Formats: sequence, structure tokens, C-alpha cells
Amino acid sequence: MRTTDTHRPDVLVIGGGIGGLSAALALSRKGLGVRLYEQAPAFGEVGAGLQIAPNCTRILDAYGLLGEALSLGVTPEHMVMKDAVDAGELTRLDLKDLERRYGFPYMVIHRSDLHGIILRACERAGVELVRDARCVAYGNTAGGARVTFADGRSDEAEVVIAADGLHSVARKLLVDDETVSSAYVAYRAAVPYERVRGNGVHRDDVVVYVGPRCHFVQYPLRGGEMFNQVAVFESAKALAGAEDWGTPDELDRAFEGACGPVRRGLPLMWRDRWWRMYDRDPITKWVSGRIALLGDAAHPPLQYMAQGAVMAIEDGWVLAEHVGARHGRRSRESSGVDWEAALAAYEAARPEHCRRVVTTARRWGELWHHDGIKRLQRNALLRSRDTYDYTFTDWIYGPTALTPEQEPRLYPTIPLDSVKV
Repeated sequence: MRTTDTHRPDVLVIGGGIGGLSAALALSRKGLGVRLYEQAPAFGEVGAGLQIAPNCTRILDAYGLLGEALSLGVTPEHMVMKDAVDAGELTRLDLKDLERRYGFPYMVIHRSDLHGIILRACERAGVELVRDARCVAYGNTAGGARVTFADGRSDEAEVVIAADGLHSVARKLLVDDETVSSAYVAYRAAVPYERVRGNGVHRDDVVVYVGPRCHFVQYPLRGGEMFNQVAVFESAKALAGAEDWGTPDELDRAFEGACGPVRRGLPLMWRDRWWRMYDRDPITKWVSGRIALLGDAAHPPLQYMAQGAVMAIEDGWVLAEHVGARHGRRSRESSGVDWEAALAAYEAARPEHCRRVVTTARRWGELWHHDGIKRLQRNALLRSRDTYDYTFTDWIYGPTALTPEQEPRLYPTIPLDSVKV
């Protein structure tokens, strides 16, 4: 097969999303030659807002990118959870106190803005960026790993990082599994703030309304000039096995009983596109020879922890730190990295933490969407929480571990049935 270039890089990264780009940047900062392939004809991201917690802003700071990110994003005052039916406040996080606790801010930013920041950093770092190249096969070689593309090209390097997303081709080397449908669907919108002024929105907060089989998220973007909304609901059509699930008529029906602020926000949602919510069951093996999974290829989560992009960025940082600790003398034939040791350390550090995020996100989604007596019990439980209780956040927002973690205490730990209402 034809190779893409006579020059062999140290690392190939497959996937030009936030995870792939951040991994490429992290590895290039360790002195490695990195070539990244993106299947789309242009680099870019679709979607709207992202929430970036302190466990990620500390990494952006280490890369020298936090200042630029903060100039394009917003650091909200609070994260507020409300009941979607009556708009009553259930609990909140003081995000400024959160910053004092963890040393770095909680930020919201447009997905395309963060993607652009990391893309430009890769360009400055000398990462070779190749577009319009769809990877269809991975394989190990005597001295590294090879990828093959749809047009017949192939390329090789000492190691391949597969950041190829929810429907990863590389994942099939490790497990024969399928995506897991939650039967929930998300609608999004990012609109000028003037379009929501007077709708009862919080301009300086992240607000999530949790309701029976649905929730609604709002927060500012781009210095408060834009406003982001996400509407998520359980699709009756999906539960019935229909193919055309998540359609706009279902969106409207799902929020018929919602409070005024939510109903006023619904007409602004983009109705020509929607995102079906899938994850995968966690796996503990991410490495096959010299091929390693990263980001959604390894651990696609549901969105309730707001950690999908964060985990992908963490993956790249952790991998690069282990590579740096095992980086010896470079030669004409080799990067000098002990890849077996570095990949083994990466696989020891990350899967258990990411398993906890994926499974906790599922539990959190169940809690958000309760109806009837369980909704009332949930509300009572959340209202009993002290604003400055960080039992739940310490394990997720604290410093990123380079070594395997101990089992954290997950919040809430009280069974709903024990709560009196």
C-alpha cells in the first residue's frame, strides 16, 4: 500500500476533535513528532456550549492556553439546580468558592472556540495536520503500528492514538461491543443574549432544570454576548423501537408541564438537528500492542457529569506525562520512549477513573429524571445538601491522578426511599 509520506513520525493520532488535538499537543510538548489525521475535509466542531471544570482548566493552564480560553468563555458565579415543574431551587454550587478550593476556575465556552484554541496550539507546536483521511483499519507492526485509510493509503509510527470517537474502529481490536442507547435526545441552541432577555434567565450562572424524564440547561457564552440552551428528554418513539425518534413534536410534548422559564426557552431551540444520547459499557483494557484508545473511543459518557471533553483532554495529558517520565535518548531510528511502559502506565491510571464517570453519569441521569414520589424524595434530598459540601466534587474536580485511584464516595449516597417528604 502507498504510505502518506516518506517521513515517519513518532506518533499518529487518528481523530481531529478536542480529544485528538489535545493529545497531539500534549505529546508534541514532550518533543515527539506527531501527525494527526481528521476524516472531515476541514477541522472544526459542531454543537454549542461546553462546561470545563477545574480538573481541565488546570491542564489548559499547564499548556499556556487558559488565558485565551477565559477571554473567549465565561466563568459563572454559581451552578444552580431547579425543579423543572415548579422552578424551585434544589441545590447550588458556589463556583467562585469552587475555584478557591481547587485552584482553577469552572468555565463555560463554545465548543468551536475551545477546539480552535487547541488547533492553533497544535499548529504552533508543529503537529502535522492531515484532513480528509478516513481511517478504516488499524494493525500492529514489528516496530510500531499502522493505520489504513479508505482511499488505500497507509501510514506507520511507533504508536497510534485512536481518538476516533463513539463509533471507534480501533475499539474493535479490544472488545466486540455496541453503543448503549439511553432513549434520551438532546436539542441545543446558542443565541444572542438579547433573544432571551426578559425570559427569567440567569445571566451569570449555569442553571439546570430537572424534571420528569427531561431536563433543561442554560448558561452564558462568549463573555455573556451569547446564551446556550440544551433541552434533553426521553423519547417515547425510541422506547417503542421507532427509527424516527427524538423529533420536534416529541420535544414539545416532553416539556408541556415545565415551568415558565423552560417553556419560554423552548422556541429558541434548533429544530433542524438533534443529538441522540448514547454511551458504552466501560472497558478496562484500552491498549492493543502499540495502539491506544483515547476519549470517546475508550469511554463515551452520557452528558450528566459534563465530563466528556474534559476526560478526553485528561487522557492526553496523563499519557504525555507518562511518556515524559519514560523518554530516553532519541536516535535516528527511535524516539527513545519506552512505549510499553508508558502505555501500561496510562492504562493503569485512566480506565478506572473513567469507568466511575460513565457509571456515575448514568446514575445522575436517573436522579435528574425522576417523577412522582421519587421526584419529591430527590428534591428533599438535594435541598438538604449544604452549598459548601464538596463530597461529590472532590473526586472529580481534584488534581488529575497519574496513578490508580481509590474508590470514591459517590454523592448522593442516601437511598431515595429513606427520605421523608
